[in-house]
Parts: sequence; C-alpha cells; structure tokens
Amino acid sequence: MKTNDGEQRAPVNRLVVKIGSSTLTTEDGRFDSSYLQELARQVALLRKGGTEVLIVSSAAIVAGLQRLNMPSARPEDIPTLQAAAAVGQIELTQSYREAFAVENLQLGQILITRNDTTNRESYLHARDTLERLLELGIIPLINENDTIAIDEIRFGDNDTLAAQVAILVKADLVVLLSDIEGLYSADPRTSEDAELLQIVEEFSHEIVGAAGSAGSDKGSGGMFTKIEAARMLMAASIPMVICEGHGEDAILNAAQGKVQGTRFERDNQGKQANARKLWLALSGAVCGEVTIDRGAVTALRKQGSSLLPVGVVSSQGSFEKGNVVDIRDEEGLLIGRGISNYSSGDLSEVAGQRSSALVNSVSLENNAKTEVVHRDAMVIF
Repeated sequence: MKTNDGEQRAPVNRLVVKIGSSTLTTEDGRFDSSYLQELARQVALLRKGGTEVLIVSSAAIVAGLQRLNMPSARPEDIPTLQAAAAVGQIELTQSYREAFAVENLQLGQILITRNDTTNRESYLHARDTLERLLELGIIPLINENDTIAIDEIRFGDNDTLAAQVAILVKADLVVLLSDIEGLYSADPRTSEDAELLQIVEEFSHEIVGAAGSAGSDKGSGGMFTKIEAARMLMAASIPMVICEGHGEDAILNAAQGKVQGTRFERDNQGKQANARKLWLALSGAVCGEVTIDRGAVTALRKQGSSLLPVGVVSSQGSFEKGNVVDIRDEEGLLIGRGISNYSSGDLSEVAGQRSSALVNSVSLENNAKTEVVHRDAMVIF
C-alpha cells in the first residue's frame, strides 16, 4: 500500500475503529442513526478488501438520555449516568444492528471493564472471544460496561479502551473518529496560528501541551485521552490515526494510509512488543508516579535497562508493590509505565541510593528485588 506521500506501508489486515459520542450525535445533541449507514458502507468495503474490523463505540449514554427524554448534557451523578447507559446500550446496539444489516454485516456485542483486562485469565478469555468472532465473520461492537463500572474499574474513556482492544488482538491500525481533524500545534478554537500535525513520531512537552482537555460535554474523552491512547499504541508498535469522523470516506482513507488527520507512528516502527509485557505494564489503572533523573531516562530509552533506585528522584501518590506507576522525567514528561516492585513508602526510603547501599535497607527486606521497575514489566513511550 502506498500513501499519498509515496511511502510504502503494509496492508491493514485488522483494524480497530473508535467512534466518539460527538461523532455519533447531531448538532443539537441527538443520537444520529443515519450516520451509522455511512459507517456500515465503509466497513463493508473494508471487509470486501480483506480487512477485519472491530468497532469501539461511545454514545450509549447519549442514546439513553434521548430515549428517556432527558437533557442532552452529560449527567454528573453516577446513578443517572448508569441508568442512561442501561437504556442507551439497547438503543445503540439496535441502531447498529439495523444499519449494518443493510450491508449484510453481523455484529456481536462485547461490554468490558478494566477488571476484564487487569485479570490475566479474563484478559485471555476476552482475546479468545474476539478472535472467534472475527473467525466467524462477525464484527465485534465493543463498549465499556458503564451500567456497573465505578471509578476503580473504569477505563474512563473509549480511546483507552480502543487502545487496549487493539493491543489485545494485535491490530495493524487504530482509527479514532472525532469531531476535529486531528491534533493541532495549539488549540484551534482559540489560536489562529494552530497547524494540523500530520505525523507524530515521538512525544514532547509541546505535543502533550497541545492536547488540551475534553472537547465537548457529550463524551468523557478529549484530545488528551487520545494522546494517552497513542502512547500505549506506539509502545505496542501499532499506528493510530485521529481524523474527523464525518470526513468523506474517513475510515477508508485512513486504512489506505492517506493523510487525513494526524497519524501517530514511531519512526522505523518495529515489531509488536511482547504481549505479556504489554499486558503487565498497560492493563492496570495507574496508581502513582515516579520521577527519575536524566541518567535514568537515558538508561531506559537507549539501553533498555530496568529502573534502579539510584535513578529515582521522587514519587507521587500512594501505591503498593505490584501497582502500575507512570515514570516521568524531572520536567514532567511521561517516559514509561510499569509495575512497581516497591510501595510508595518503601520507595521514598531507597530513592537515589545505589544498589550496594541497600543491603541493610528495611525496604529491601520487604522486597527481594532491587529494581524499582524491571524492564520486563515496563514499556517506554
């Protein structure tokens, strides 16, 4: 496959498409069933070309609010949100089923919470179910189970869920359909000088700063959550595209490698990282942060080293041994993510010390491992 800039890219055999609430709603905040017809047409064409498609869809709450004749603004109390999701999930699935039946496409519904990805057995069962659906020619329709999820087990946004699904099934590409064209150098709503970034190969303070916050009151995500999804996917060597969902043939163009938004892809993209390592580092909720010095940043990025106490400057948050932590440089840039071998309390005791100085450490008595985060349980962004 050639892109419109002449670059050769591998064909997309497995594609994850995430559709945001803002894309599935009209200007007055009503659920847009007619949009699904156009979506089904593009998916049918992709299927004819040999591409397997998985759909992560938002808008269950929007559809539920509409069915309940409630205001379209996202409710703030959890019971109302979950009640709207319970009603809306039925409406959403039925709307998809009717639209996709026109193209002779069958759907299978999957509802997931973070518990289903943090538990290894559940994670593998979810993978097997998705794989079997694809083998049967059925398109998985995936959403977070908002009817029962609480903060402790929520992904919080479907951008993160789409990234998890893509890693789970080893997708070739993720396309996030949004209400804007992609990532800009600044907020296009407030800056006339904002420029669309077509390719992002690595993250910087400027790139992260340009992400801003949530773009509408219809969904729980925004550009920032898309950046977080891109980090995960780039760590897994899976490209991601953000594009305007109502653009002509948006999904088809993205799958064909045509620049129609922002593409996140590491330079010299390598093979996908070890699946178990990705699961260890990326499936759990982040419980804290570890700040490291410049030498440790170099060791992690250039040498593929484990994170040792000597490179730790400080930690933030309260976390236990075995929890997932973010690893940041001293300027706050996210460097990596992984499983901590220390609690936050023990880590504060050994931070900055060389391994040879930890022989008599109480923290080391509680933990036989000297590494703060082992390289086999860490991914680097």
